[in-house]
Amino acid sequence: MAKMETKIGRRFEGKVAIVTASTQGIGFSIAERLGLEGASVVISSRKKKNVDEAVEKLKSKEIEALGVVCHVSNAQQRKDLIQKTVEKYGKLDVLVSNAAVNPSVDPILQTQESILDKLWEINVKATILLLQEAAPHLQKGSSIVLISSIAGFQPQPAMAMYGVTKTALFGLTKALAAEMSPDTRVNCVAPGFVPTHFAEFITKDEAVRKEAEGKTLLNRLGTTEDMAAATAFLASDDASYITGETIVVAGGIPSRL
Repeated sequence: MAKMETKIGRRFEGKVAIVTASTQGIGFSIAERLGLEGASVVISSRKKKNVDEAVEKLKSKEIEALGVVCHVSNAQQRKDLIQKTVEKYGKLDVLVSNAAVNPSVDPILQTQESILDKLWEINVKATILLLQEAAPHLQKGSSIVLISSIAGFQPQPAMAMYGVTKTALFGLTKALAAEMSPDTRVNCVAPGFVPTHFAEFITKDEAVRKEAEGKTLLNRLGTTEDMAAATAFLASDDASYITGETIVVAGGIPSRL
């Protein structure tokens, strides 16, 4: 990380950013990157212990950080996340929606209705409901980034319904970009294979890892910092003429023409 810090700018000086599901993995790296670039960052996840530990890590790097417990499918906790942010910082400039679940490896036609509901609720609906809460506080020139997945372009058998919910985020990005223009930009990042706790199935088996690396053109898996860099770009004024777009950050894995 130290090497990266010497290269990054301060594009978020004076900005306030919320990142959901941000106490570990891709979400934490995004929060850290925005914070290193000067943002006041609000991190959240379901467990208070994880939130507190992540805030301490950020503060140890001299990042201004607030932690709020938020399970994105809980209406009151979504409200609290936005309210506590505005109470402390007075506004909101960036919102990164990163929360997702993949509770099943069943084929779609064998997936229980309760699991379908959970996938839809966390991976798609919660983003919409959170933005309904956040919208009144977004500043002119604000930016939303949704975190989707390469699986949204080609849903894989073991995570097919998860992939379909990620496909929905591409459409949601387009629809929200139109609805929230011209004051708020809405874009999307589609990560490829990134070894995180969420994607343990890739890393715990050497053969699966090698196969995943082989699908990329760069012969390596992505890092959480790779995803953070792309997200920070889209959220920043460097991307001020980009809205309604999805950037694939997957080392060249086939996605679309």
